[in-house]
Amino acid sequence: MKITKLNETPIKETPHQVDVRMLYNKETAQAAHIKLKPGESLKPHITPVDVFFFVLEGQPEVLIGKEKQVVEENSLVESPKDIVHCIYNNSSNNVRVLVVKAPKPITQTKIL
Repeated sequence: MKITKLNETPIKETPHQVDVRMLYNKETAQAAHIKLKPGESLKPHITPVDVFFFVLEGQPEVLIGKEKQVVEENSLVESPKDIVHCIYNNSSNNVRVLVVKAPKPITQTKIL
């Protein structure tokens, strides 16, 4: 059994310049934990594979395509491949999100 501990996983350097930790990285899928402090956000981007976000903590504002809304804790948001998406923390509390990409992208994410 392999167990990955969040606090022992290094922060990954990304263009988003926020706390991203890669928890799972296999050919079939990727899972990352993202922590956004108040006022932080990802840069709008397009991923070449399907993605889903599971909100672990807080109430981020999520953009999928042209739709943007606040998402409650313990909710899952789907984002189809090749569509712009983004997560914003416009609250005064931390936001934590589990991001899963399946399959693992073989081409680069396009930052807008």
